[in-house]
Amino acid sequence: MADDLRQGYRGRIAPSPTGHLHLGHARTFLVAQQRALDVGGTLILRMDDLDGPRCTPEFSAAAIEDLRWLGLRWHEGPDLGGPHAPYTQSERMPRYAEAFERLRASGLIYPCKCSRQDVLRALSAPHEGEEEPLYPGTCRPASPCVPAEKRDGINWRFRVPDGGDVTFHDGHFGEQCATAGRDFGDFLVWRKDGFPSYQLACAVDDALMQITEVVRGADLITSTFRQLLILRELGHTPPAFFHCELMIDETGARLAKRNHALSLRTLRAQGRTPEEVRRLILDV
Repeated sequence: MADDLRQGYRGRIAPSPTGHLHLGHARTFLVAQQRALDVGGTLILRMDDLDGPRCTPEFSAAAIEDLRWLGLRWHEGPDLGGPHAPYTQSERMPRYAEAFERLRASGLIYPCKCSRQDVLRALSAPHEGEEEPLYPGTCRPASPCVPAEKRDGINWRFRVPDGGDVTFHDGHFGEQCATAGRDFGDFLVWRKDGFPSYQLACAVDDALMQITEVVRGADLITSTFRQLLILRELGHTPPAFFHCELMIDETGARLAKRNHALSLRTLRAQGRTPEEVRRLILDV
Protein backbone atom coordinates (compact mmCIF):
# COMPACT_ATOMS: atom_id res chain seq x y z
CA MET A 1 0.00 0.00 0.00
CA ALA A 2 1.38 3.41 -0.99
CA ASP A 3 2.61 5.69 1.79
CA ASP A 4 0.15 8.45 0.84
CA LEU A 5 -2.72 6.00 1.32
CA ARG A 6 -1.49 4.82 4.72
CA GLN A 7 -1.70 8.23 6.34
CA GLY A 8 -5.08 8.77 7.99
CA TYR A 9 -6.54 5.65 6.36
CA ARG A 10 -10.33 5.39 6.53
CA GLY A 11 -11.97 2.34 4.98
CA ARG A 12 -15.54 1.14 5.01
CA ILE A 13 -17.73 -1.92 4.66
CA ALA A 14 -21.20 -1.15 3.31
CA PRO A 15 -23.61 -4.09 3.12
CA SER A 16 -27.05 -3.65 1.58
CA PRO A 17 -29.57 -5.31 3.93
CA THR A 18 -31.69 -6.97 1.24
CA GLY A 19 -30.89 -10.51 2.35
CA HIS A 20 -28.36 -12.54 4.30
CA LEU A 21 -24.67 -12.01 3.60
CA HIS A 22 -22.88 -14.74 1.63
CA LEU A 23 -19.26 -15.84 1.30
CA GLY A 24 -18.54 -13.26 -1.39
CA HIS A 25 -19.51 -10.44 0.95
CA ALA A 26 -17.47 -12.02 3.72
CA ARG A 27 -14.30 -12.19 1.65
CA THR A 28 -14.60 -8.60 0.46
CA PHE A 29 -15.27 -7.32 3.97
CA LEU A 30 -12.36 -9.32 5.39
CA VAL A 31 -10.07 -7.79 2.76
CA ALA A 32 -11.36 -4.33 3.72
CA GLN A 33 -10.69 -5.02 7.39
CA GLN A 34 -7.20 -6.35 6.72
CA ARG A 35 -6.22 -3.34 4.62
CA ALA A 36 -7.31 -1.05 7.45
CA LEU A 37 -5.50 -3.17 10.06
CA ASP A 38 -2.29 -3.23 8.03
CA VAL A 39 -1.90 0.55 8.41
CA GLY A 40 -3.57 1.06 11.77
CA GLY A 41 -6.48 2.81 10.05
CA THR A 42 -10.15 3.29 10.83
CA LEU A 43 -12.87 0.98 9.50
CA ILE A 44 -16.47 2.16 9.19
CA LEU A 45 -19.65 0.11 8.91
CA ARG A 46 -22.38 1.75 6.84
CA MET A 47 -25.77 0.27 5.96
CA ASP A 48 -26.66 1.03 2.35
CA ASP A 49 -30.40 0.49 2.82
CA LEU A 50 -31.96 2.52 -0.01
CA ASP A 51 -33.21 -0.43 -2.07
CA GLY A 52 -36.87 0.11 -1.18
CA PRO A 53 -38.90 -2.54 0.68
CA ARG A 54 -36.22 -5.20 0.10
CA CYS A 55 -34.15 -3.59 2.86
CA THR A 56 -35.35 -4.50 6.32
CA PRO A 57 -34.19 -3.86 9.91
CA GLU A 58 -34.07 -7.63 10.37
CA PHE A 59 -31.48 -8.02 7.60
CA SER A 60 -29.49 -5.09 9.01
CA ALA A 61 -29.38 -6.70 12.45
CA ALA A 62 -28.49 -10.07 10.93
CA ALA A 63 -25.62 -8.52 8.95
CA ILE A 64 -24.10 -6.96 12.07
CA GLU A 65 -24.48 -10.23 13.99
CA ASP A 66 -22.95 -12.32 11.18
CA LEU A 67 -20.04 -9.95 10.64
CA ARG A 68 -19.17 -9.89 14.33
CA TRP A 69 -19.45 -13.69 14.47
CA LEU A 70 -16.99 -13.90 11.57
CA GLY A 71 -14.54 -11.75 13.49
CA LEU A 72 -14.94 -8.35 11.84
CA ARG A 73 -14.56 -5.27 13.99
CA TRP A 74 -15.15 -1.63 13.06
CA HIS A 75 -14.64 1.70 14.76
CA GLU A 76 -17.73 3.63 13.63
CA GLY A 77 -21.15 2.42 12.59
CA PRO A 78 -24.89 2.19 13.27
CA ASP A 79 -24.24 0.08 16.36
CA LEU A 80 -21.39 2.26 17.66
CA GLY A 81 -22.08 5.80 16.54
CA GLY A 82 -19.25 8.13 15.61
CA PRO A 83 -18.50 11.63 14.33
CA HIS A 84 -20.21 11.01 10.97
CA ALA A 85 -23.47 9.62 12.33
CA PRO A 86 -25.96 8.49 11.24
CA TYR A 87 -24.45 5.49 9.44
CA THR A 88 -27.66 4.20 7.87
CA GLN A 89 -28.33 5.72 4.46
CA SER A 90 -32.10 6.02 4.90
CA GLU A 91 -31.35 8.42 7.77
CA ARG A 92 -29.05 10.59 5.65
CA MET A 93 -31.57 11.86 3.06
CA PRO A 94 -30.93 15.62 3.56
CA ARG A 95 -27.31 15.12 2.50
CA TYR A 96 -28.36 13.48 -0.78
CA ALA A 97 -31.02 16.11 -1.45
CA GLU A 98 -28.41 18.86 -1.06
CA ALA A 99 -26.07 17.10 -3.51
CA PHE A 100 -28.95 16.64 -5.95
CA GLU A 101 -29.75 20.35 -5.91
CA ARG A 102 -26.11 21.25 -6.52
CA LEU A 103 -26.04 18.97 -9.57
CA ARG A 104 -29.35 20.38 -10.80
CA ALA A 105 -28.14 23.97 -10.42
CA SER A 106 -25.09 23.15 -12.54
CA GLY A 107 -27.26 21.73 -15.34
CA LEU A 108 -25.71 18.27 -15.05
CA ILE A 109 -28.89 16.28 -14.47
CA TYR A 110 -32.25 16.08 -16.22
CA PRO A 111 -35.66 14.44 -15.64
CA CYS A 112 -36.33 11.17 -17.45
CA LYS A 113 -39.70 9.49 -17.99
CA CYS A 114 -38.24 6.23 -19.34
CA SER A 115 -38.74 3.04 -17.37
CA ARG A 116 -36.11 0.31 -17.28
CA GLN A 117 -38.18 -1.67 -19.78
CA ASP A 118 -38.34 1.36 -22.08
CA VAL A 119 -34.56 1.53 -22.04
CA LEU A 120 -34.14 -2.20 -22.65
CA ARG A 121 -36.55 -2.12 -25.60
CA ALA A 122 -34.45 0.61 -27.22
CA LEU A 123 -31.21 -1.32 -26.85
CA SER A 124 -29.55 -4.16 -28.68
CA ALA A 125 -28.86 -7.44 -26.90
CA PRO A 126 -25.26 -6.80 -25.71
CA HIS A 127 -26.43 -4.37 -23.03
CA GLU A 128 -29.47 -6.22 -21.73
CA GLY A 129 -27.64 -8.04 -18.94
CA GLU A 130 -26.10 -4.94 -17.42
CA GLU A 131 -27.14 -3.79 -13.96
CA GLU A 132 -28.00 -0.38 -15.42
CA PRO A 133 -28.45 -0.60 -19.21
CA LEU A 134 -26.75 1.91 -21.50
CA TYR A 135 -29.24 4.76 -21.78
CA PRO A 136 -30.09 5.68 -25.42
CA GLY A 137 -30.68 9.36 -24.63
CA THR A 138 -34.44 9.40 -25.19
CA CYS A 139 -35.15 12.21 -22.69
CA ARG A 140 -31.77 13.92 -22.82
CA PRO A 141 -32.11 17.64 -23.63
CA ALA A 142 -30.14 18.98 -26.55
CA SER A 143 -27.98 21.09 -24.26
CA PRO A 144 -27.37 21.34 -20.50
CA CYS A 145 -30.10 23.25 -18.68
CA VAL A 146 -31.50 23.80 -15.19
CA PRO A 147 -34.85 21.94 -15.10
CA ALA A 148 -37.62 23.14 -12.81
CA GLU A 149 -39.43 19.83 -12.25
CA LYS A 150 -39.95 18.60 -8.70
CA ARG A 151 -37.30 16.18 -7.47
CA ASP A 152 -39.62 13.30 -6.54
CA GLY A 153 -42.06 11.44 -8.77
CA ILE A 154 -39.72 11.16 -11.74
CA ASN A 155 -36.34 9.63 -12.52
CA TRP A 156 -33.33 11.93 -12.89
CA ARG A 157 -30.21 11.16 -14.89
CA PHE A 158 -26.65 12.47 -14.85
CA ARG A 159 -25.51 13.83 -18.21
CA VAL A 160 -22.17 12.13 -18.91
CA PRO A 161 -19.53 13.91 -21.03
CA ASP A 162 -19.85 11.88 -24.24
CA GLY A 163 -16.53 10.60 -25.48
CA GLY A 164 -14.69 11.62 -22.34
CA ASP A 165 -12.37 9.07 -20.74
CA VAL A 166 -12.69 8.39 -17.02
CA THR A 167 -9.68 6.72 -15.43
CA PHE A 168 -8.51 5.51 -12.05
CA HIS A 169 -5.84 3.22 -10.65
CA ASP A 170 -7.27 0.18 -8.93
CA GLY A 171 -5.26 -1.24 -6.04
CA HIS A 172 -5.88 -4.78 -7.28
CA PHE A 173 -6.53 -4.66 -11.04
CA GLY A 174 -4.30 -1.71 -11.97
CA GLU A 175 -5.17 1.06 -14.42
CA GLN A 176 -8.84 1.29 -15.40
CA CYS A 177 -10.36 3.40 -18.17
CA ALA A 178 -13.87 3.78 -19.56
CA THR A 179 -15.32 6.10 -22.17
CA ALA A 180 -18.49 7.95 -21.17
CA GLY A 181 -21.30 7.42 -23.66
CA ARG A 182 -19.78 4.17 -24.91
CA ASP A 183 -18.93 2.02 -21.89
CA PHE A 184 -21.65 3.59 -19.75
CA GLY A 185 -24.33 6.16 -20.47
CA ASP A 186 -26.40 8.75 -18.63
CA PHE A 187 -27.17 7.11 -15.31
CA LEU A 188 -29.76 7.50 -12.58
CA VAL A 189 -29.02 9.83 -9.67
CA TRP A 190 -32.55 10.08 -8.25
CA ARG A 191 -35.42 7.62 -8.49
CA LYS A 192 -39.06 8.45 -8.93
CA ASP A 193 -39.84 6.77 -5.60
CA GLY A 194 -38.12 9.68 -3.86
CA PHE A 195 -34.75 8.08 -3.11
CA PRO A 196 -31.27 8.75 -4.47
CA SER A 197 -29.64 6.13 -6.65
CA TYR A 198 -26.80 3.97 -5.37
CA GLN A 199 -24.38 6.06 -7.43
CA LEU A 200 -25.29 9.37 -5.81
CA ALA A 201 -25.73 8.14 -2.24
CA CYS A 202 -22.50 6.14 -2.28
CA ALA A 203 -20.42 8.96 -3.74
CA VAL A 204 -21.82 11.51 -1.28
CA ASP A 205 -21.33 9.28 1.77
CA ASP A 206 -17.80 8.23 0.86
CA ALA A 207 -16.89 11.90 0.53
CA LEU A 208 -18.61 13.16 3.68
CA MET A 209 -17.34 10.22 5.76
CA GLN A 210 -13.83 11.03 4.50
CA ILE A 211 -13.23 7.52 3.16
CA THR A 212 -9.69 7.25 1.76
CA GLU A 213 -10.07 3.81 0.14
CA VAL A 214 -13.14 1.91 -1.07
CA VAL A 215 -12.81 -1.88 -1.07
CA ARG A 216 -15.62 -3.69 -2.91
CA GLY A 217 -16.37 -6.32 -5.55
CA ALA A 218 -15.21 -6.18 -9.17
CA ASP A 219 -18.85 -6.05 -10.33
CA LEU A 220 -18.88 -2.41 -9.20
CA ILE A 221 -16.00 -1.15 -11.35
CA THR A 222 -18.43 0.51 -13.78
CA SER A 223 -20.13 2.17 -10.81
CA THR A 224 -16.75 3.60 -9.85
CA PHE A 225 -16.51 5.49 -13.17
CA ARG A 226 -19.97 6.97 -12.57
CA GLN A 227 -19.20 7.93 -8.99
CA LEU A 228 -15.95 9.57 -10.02
CA LEU A 229 -17.95 11.89 -12.28
CA ILE A 230 -20.30 12.78 -9.42
CA LEU A 231 -17.43 13.39 -7.00
CA ARG A 232 -15.67 15.60 -9.53
CA GLU A 233 -18.74 17.74 -10.17
CA LEU A 234 -19.44 18.11 -6.44
CA GLY A 235 -15.85 19.20 -5.84
CA HIS A 236 -14.79 16.23 -3.69
CA THR A 237 -11.44 14.47 -3.81
CA PRO A 238 -12.16 10.84 -4.75
CA PRO A 239 -10.95 7.96 -2.58
CA ALA A 240 -8.62 5.25 -3.79
CA PHE A 241 -10.25 2.02 -4.96
CA PHE A 242 -9.49 -1.67 -4.48
CA HIS A 243 -11.85 -4.06 -6.28
CA CYS A 244 -11.85 -7.70 -5.21
CA GLU A 245 -12.28 -10.61 -7.58
CA LEU A 246 -15.76 -12.10 -7.42
CA MET A 247 -16.44 -15.49 -5.88
CA ILE A 248 -18.28 -18.02 -8.00
CA ASP A 249 -20.40 -21.05 -7.16
CA GLU A 250 -20.12 -24.60 -8.49
CA THR A 251 -21.86 -23.59 -11.74
CA GLY A 252 -19.44 -20.75 -12.45
CA ALA A 253 -21.96 -18.03 -11.61
CA ARG A 254 -21.03 -15.26 -9.18
CA LEU A 255 -22.49 -15.63 -5.71
CA ALA A 256 -25.78 -13.86 -5.02
CA LYS A 257 -27.99 -13.49 -1.97
CA ARG A 258 -30.45 -15.96 -3.46
CA ASN A 259 -27.77 -18.66 -3.01
CA HIS A 260 -28.84 -19.45 0.53
CA ALA A 261 -26.57 -22.50 0.78
CA LEU A 262 -23.50 -20.24 0.93
CA SER A 263 -24.93 -17.56 3.21
CA LEU A 264 -23.17 -16.94 6.51
CA ARG A 265 -26.46 -17.53 8.30
CA THR A 266 -26.83 -21.01 6.78
CA LEU A 267 -23.22 -21.95 7.43
CA ARG A 268 -23.60 -20.88 11.07
CA ALA A 269 -26.75 -22.99 11.38
CA GLN A 270 -24.78 -25.96 10.05
CA GLY A 271 -22.36 -25.61 12.93
CA ARG A 272 -19.46 -24.17 10.93
CA THR A 273 -16.99 -22.16 12.96
CA PRO A 274 -15.66 -18.74 11.90
CA GLU A 275 -12.27 -20.36 11.27
CA GLU A 276 -13.86 -22.96 8.94
CA VAL A 277 -15.69 -20.24 7.04
CA ARG A 278 -12.49 -18.26 6.61
CA ARG A 279 -10.81 -21.36 5.16
CA LEU A 280 -13.82 -21.95 2.92
CA ILE A 281 -13.48 -18.43 1.57
CA LEU A 282 -9.91 -19.17 0.53
CA ASP A 283 -10.90 -22.45 -1.13
CA VAL A 284 -13.96 -21.34 -3.15
